[in-house]
Amino acid sequence: MHPDAPVALTCGEPAGLGAEIALKARAALPELPLVWIGDPAHLPPGAWAAVDDPGRARDVPPRVLPVLPHRFPAPAVPGRPDPANAAATIAVIARAVGLVRAGAASAVCTLPIHKKALIDGAGFAFPGHTEYLAHLAGDPPVAMMLACPGLRVVPATIHIPLAAVPAALTRDRLEATIRTTHAALIRDFGIPAPRIAVAGLNPHAGEGGAMGREEATVIAPVLDRLRDEGMVLDGPRAADTMFHEAARAHYDAAVCMYHDQALIPIKTIDFAGGVNVTLGLPFVRTSPDHGTALDIAGRGLADPASLIAALTMARTLARARAGHAGDIAPPVRRGGVRAG
Repeated sequence: MHPDAPVALTCGEPAGLGAEIALKARAALPELPLVWIGDPAHLPPGAWAAVDDPGRARDVPPRVLPVLPHRFPAPAVPGRPDPANAAATIAVIARAVGLVRAGAASAVCTLPIHKKALIDGAGFAFPGHTEYLAHLAGDPPVAMMLACPGLRVVPATIHIPLAAVPAALTRDRLEATIRTTHAALIRDFGIPAPRIAVAGLNPHAGEGGAMGREEATVIAPVLDRLRDEGMVLDGPRAADTMFHEAARAHYDAAVCMYHDQALIPIKTIDFAGGVNVTLGLPFVRTSPDHGTALDIAGRGLADPASLIAALTMARTLARARAGHAGDIAPPVRRGGVRAG
């Protein structure tokens, strides 16, 4: 991928806040190269300019949103997802991945989707963006990182009931999560010798078996094996003492055992500015750490802070990855620009 190619920003759910925060983020980041992929009819007139190739995104005036048009069958009605737009929403994600893999985009940044609308309208068979992106990439081991200044967290299990976590937390799953996190910290974040803190599953990390055995039977054996390979791992640690400021200074990322164990601390520290990063993909993908916010869509109330952070991080990670891999694609082809 070419590190100076634009970030491909998918439109997400047309009835959500995606278009609004895309326009706000463009105004806040006029120099960051990006191209929004979606239906121009879903944007206000005069706020965008259509391009026929991502390489022309830089030719669009600052604070005007460069748009790679992708027509949708139905209008965007704020707060009311239309299943008729489901197939196009999915196709936009695939198109963005195709662009970055072809070198025409440097990274993918995805705006929130509405999974029920995708299921109802197109039989979407994936739990969310992460799994669909992994499918498009050939199903490599992936992990979800949430990042903000001062904290990076990676849950080993994600969107499953809490009661299902102990059975899902296998040695293989935990090892894959730690390996994926370790590799990404080196390749994408430029940390040559990552320090990773690993939480226990139970209160007080099991308290020597008095509050649970998973630390001894699942977590500790994995950590011992990976330490033998040279990884710097601290744990299993009691989760309630891992996230205060002094503790965070001693690790580069924290691997947690389940969704809320990871997401509560980061959303407490930086609720508006957290970024979702998919680790393990052959391309960079980031996303704002929030949903479609249908309740406020179209009202001008949406906060673009998380998208601004996601776009900035996508650009930074793409440049870091290209520098580490030495994989610099030829300059992207030039096309035309049409004002909206």
